[in-house]
Amino acid sequence: MTDETAPTRPEARSPRGFMDRRARDLVAERQILTAVSAVYERYGFEALDTGAFEYADALGKFLPDADRPNEGVFALQDDDEQWMALRYDLTAPLARFAAQNWETLPKPFRRYAFGPVWRNEKPGPGRFREFTQCDADTVGSARPEADAEIIAMASEGLAAAGLPAGSAVIRINNRKLLNGLLATAGVSDERQKLGVLRAVDKLDRLGPDGVRLLLGEGRKDESGAFTKGAGLNAAAAEAVLAFTAAGAAGGDRASVLARLADIIGGSAEGDAGLAELAAIDGALKSLGVSEAQAVFEPAIVRGLDYSTGAVFEAELLLETTDEKGHPVRFGSIGGGGRYDDLVARFTGQTVPATGFSFGVSRLASALRAAGRDMAADVRGPVVVIAFNNEDMAHYFAAAGELRAAGIAAEVYLGSSGMKAQMKYADRRLAPAAVILGGDEIAAGTVTIKDLDLGRELAAGITDNSQWRGERPGQISCPRGELVASVAKIVRGA
Repeated sequence: MTDETAPTRPEARSPRGFMDRRARDLVAERQILTAVSAVYERYGFEALDTGAFEYADALGKFLPDADRPNEGVFALQDDDEQWMALRYDLTAPLARFAAQNWETLPKPFRRYAFGPVWRNEKPGPGRFREFTQCDADTVGSARPEADAEIIAMASEGLAAAGLPAGSAVIRINNRKLLNGLLATAGVSDERQKLGVLRAVDKLDRLGPDGVRLLLGEGRKDESGAFTKGAGLNAAAAEAVLAFTAAGAAGGDRASVLARLADIIGGSAEGDAGLAELAAIDGALKSLGVSEAQAVFEPAIVRGLDYSTGAVFEAELLLETTDEKGHPVRFGSIGGGGRYDDLVARFTGQTVPATGFSFGVSRLASALRAAGRDMAADVRGPVVVIAFNNEDMAHYFAAAGELRAAGIAAEVYLGSSGMKAQMKYADRRLAPAAVILGGDEIAAGTVTIKDLDLGRELAAGITDNSQWRGERPGQISCPRGELVASVAKIVRGA
């Protein structure tokens, strides 16, 4: 066959922004979701799953342009010429579901959901086009206590997922505070308000001096590029900086509120925001959420551009390192807030709502970077070595007994010899290999090789419990003791 007539073979490659995940990643995410779901259900939230596709016009701010139906989302045109898109997040499907079923739903409606979401955006390091989210929302309650309950539940959920005490904090702000501050300063233009939010969002990177410039006329960076500012006068800019610094001065949540009250100046909307935060503080105390777990932080602005009240962001405090051992700052691992226009797009009526969302893959990555991988001890099945076809019945009987006892097991079904089979078992991270050769079968015995111990010795682990240190790497026992002997290796008892 000539080169011209040779078949064209596709290159084996993953689409950009999509990833393949093996057992370790999947088990870690499954464990996180199982732990967090149990917390959410204890709080009385019911599980909800919606379809992967929504009609494109239901996606709110992610609605594709008429001329660019795939902008931001993955969309297709159905046979009735209506555009459908893969869900961008789990909030838009909730809004549609609530509006569609509002008359029959219990009110408030409390639900949690998890599943993959898709974004048609340029991928990059740590930025994927498909990932798993987990959301919890209360729809139909305007009470600040609903926000507090979401915050408490989020804090407990993150702890259940594997974050130890003191390793994360939820920072809380309120859109009404900044609105009240800007109203006092005479700022009413929405574009100018957005400019203020964008300036404050750069506080960590630019510091107060850089943000001061962006609040005023603008700032020129090191490259000479000029960024136009929000156009506040000097007094208003200083008031905004004092507002953002109110949380940095320390103290408990009540102390932060007292400082904010002095800065905001008694505006109606600002006072409403202060009252909401005070109610949240009281509820958090009743729910047992400490000052270290949740703080009031006026410098938090992410989400304020579309929030209608409280907004919160969970930040990881653990020291984390990359694959090379270099320290990295993980920052935010989840967020949420109050979005009272959630259902209004469909019904025209304002329905209060508040919720929290986190990326499951991101949280799993954060735990792994902090040395707290929930799937670090994931192992494969016990492998029963296969010597010849004539004795397959013995191999499958052994595997069946182990499975019946709740121990994962498989019979090697390749065509390699024993050395290659042992290498296979090691690559599967099998805790043990079961050897039933002709001699064992004739004598009514079985040989069990402890692969866990071998890996521990190879890694130089010396702090195992005494029974691990004393056990041999390979044992021979009566065939009837197979399950008990393997269980001792797998379960440590």
